[in-house]
Amino acid sequence: MRKQGLKSGCCFSALIETEHASPILFDTGGDGSVLLHNMRELGIDARRIGTIVISHAHGDHTGGLQSILEVNGDAEIYVPSSSWRQLPGRKVTAVTGLVQICAGVFSTGELKGVEQSLALRTNKGIVVLTGCSHPGVSEILQAASRFGEVSGIVGGLHGFHDFDRLRELSLICPCHCTQYKSEICQLFSDRCEECGAGLTLEF
Repeated sequence: MRKQGLKSGCCFSALIETEHASPILFDTGGDGSVLLHNMRELGIDARRIGTIVISHAHGDHTGGLQSILEVNGDAEIYVPSSSWRQLPGRKVTAVTGLVQICAGVFSTGELKGVEQSLALRTNKGIVVLTGCSHPGVSEILQAASRFGEVSGIVGGLHGFHDFDRLRELSLICPCHCTQYKSEICQLFSDRCEECGAGLTLEF
């Protein structure tokens, strides 16, 4: 945890705020009660979320979805096509290829039939937001580079260990399921940000 009063867990969720659209929730963690508690503690109104993006259909990324849907009746939902299912009364987009979510926020498309990541256009270049990086970090970075020069990556990196692939990045924030987190942080201590509930990054 990065702030007192929050609850932690082996799961992942991130809120994206831009100047151009309602907040975007990327993944919903593994427990709806924990997610809603942390949102309240951080002053985030779940009813204001305009879009929910699910990276992939594993419970540690989708466990809080139903709780959010019970509070928020309007958010549009983007899911990888392999995870697509109907949600009555909701607009659900099944993502296959590259797609723009809103101004400055893009999906890499579903990669290797399992997971999508987000490419965020910032003043410092493209920052990639991942769930678990099941398709592979190199594949994700390559897909995100279609939107511009990639300057950072935030999220789970799973078993990724081709560390040279990260040398050109100015921000590395390994989260959640990253197997070699300590090695990455040691190698790139000047640009590595420790992840945790309540972390805020501004670009």
